[in-house]
Amino acid sequence: MGYPSTSVFFTIILLASCIIIELDLCFSTVPSSSSLKALRLDGHFTFENNEFAARDFGNRYHFHPLAVLHPKSVADIAATIKHVWQMGPGSDLTITARGHGHSLQGQSQSQQGIIISMESLGRHELRVHTAGDSPFVDVCAGELWITVLHETLKHGLAPKSWTDYLHITVGGTLSNAGISGQAFRHGPQISNVHQLEVVTGKGEVVNCSEEQNADLFHGVLGGLGQFGIITKARISLEPAPKMVKWIRVLYSDFFAFTRDQEKLISAEKTFDYIEGMVIKNRKGLLNNWRVSFDPQDPVQSKEFVSEGRTLYCLEVTKTFNPENSDTITQEIEGMLSQLSYIPSTLFMSEVSYVEFLDRVHASEIKLREKGLWDLPHPWLNLLIPRSKIQSFASHVFGNILTDTNNGPVLIYPVNKSKWDNRTSAVLPEEDVFYQVAFLYHANPTSNGTDGLEHILTQNQKILDFCEAAHLGVKQYLPHYVTQEQWRAHFGPRRWEAFVQRKSAYDPLSILAPGHRIFHKEISSS
Repeated sequence: MGYPSTSVFFTIILLASCIIIELDLCFSTVPSSSSLKALRLDGHFTFENNEFAARDFGNRYHFHPLAVLHPKSVADIAATIKHVWQMGPGSDLTITARGHGHSLQGQSQSQQGIIISMESLGRHELRVHTAGDSPFVDVCAGELWITVLHETLKHGLAPKSWTDYLHITVGGTLSNAGISGQAFRHGPQISNVHQLEVVTGKGEVVNCSEEQNADLFHGVLGGLGQFGIITKARISLEPAPKMVKWIRVLYSDFFAFTRDQEKLISAEKTFDYIEGMVIKNRKGLLNNWRVSFDPQDPVQSKEFVSEGRTLYCLEVTKTFNPENSDTITQEIEGMLSQLSYIPSTLFMSEVSYVEFLDRVHASEIKLREKGLWDLPHPWLNLLIPRSKIQSFASHVFGNILTDTNNGPVLIYPVNKSKWDNRTSAVLPEEDVFYQVAFLYHANPTSNGTDGLEHILTQNQKILDFCEAAHLGVKQYLPHYVTQEQWRAHFGPRRWEAFVQRKSAYDPLSILAPGHRIFHKEISSS
């Protein structure tokens, strides 16, 4: 028998190599799952029926994990991270903390990685401290803000700063910022935290505050989960009111609208919550408001036409207790008299404090009944310098936006002085900036203006304009594909600090791969 030819010999070698590689890829997941099963935990892993962890509110990306950890203690989280850390760079396992799954671009997912279901930690750690002049609540990061509200109200207290939607977790919003209409006065939620417990990318459990491990404390706040998983937080509280005067008015002139908003956020005597909306080509707008609000001029409001127009809604509230109702009404009348809204569009409502704060959940229930809550949500959230907001509005609201029928478009100013620049949150370079949020839902099968592709194209046009016009805009809840884009988002100085913190607290890039900022380097040695 003759020897095989050289070409045949190399073919055999190549086939053998491919078989070895395939076997290596196949069996590389076996030690991962088997080693996870061997960990001694208070909670447990699930390796099947984890489809929920491959979904989020954005409903556009679906990455399936290898396993989901359902922790019953912080020690479970630390042990899991330390295990993956000790596997070293030879393992491709990554870890993502998942709260209520309200991310938009797959950030709470991990392809063939480990998802930590933070809500499994439970509410046994929620403790309200009322002694002294600075009350606070200690809470697990997997707790929902709505639960924090109800528990703190039992003591006549509540957090100072909120998001518009409360059925999301404490750890999730603190990893971003947490912005709503109270931010002009109290700053975002990350400005109202006294202390954190964090599990780093090395599996170390660290208590941190402004006085203790301050670099980690500031880095984790707004840090997109890159430096550690927040497991507990100490949140500042204030006396809670019982009632809310809820007011909406309309403007047709954008300059007058923003002038009044900026006047209100800078005044000493002002409302407690200040937001706004862009409303374009909406039919029967004021009639829809009548469901929840009372018109102060019923006759004229019936004659008001919103269809075919671009309007701007100022939404404000004043909190009070029933015994102070008359005084608050006079204060509101005085503040409204200084504004330039369209008189016939003044609508008011009086609701409980909880009803106002949980207002979006009421809309959620209605949308779920119609099967509209689980549609894709191609949201775009921007932070725009005050000096550029007129230019932005003129082009975007005038030339790009055709209507606001796919969801609300929020717009309101925020005082930068209420933010801590030591955190990882990225902001525009001006003392006042605007939050502009396009909160759309999309029909995935439609080719029209309510379709996903149309909305994504519109979002990209907005981003392209901002870049071409050099507006200095920053994304909130940012999403980028390349590290170059992330570097541009942070800017040179803040990017360098971000990278240094990553190297210090998660050097193997185990945590939060869904943001696509850092990629775990796999070593075969």
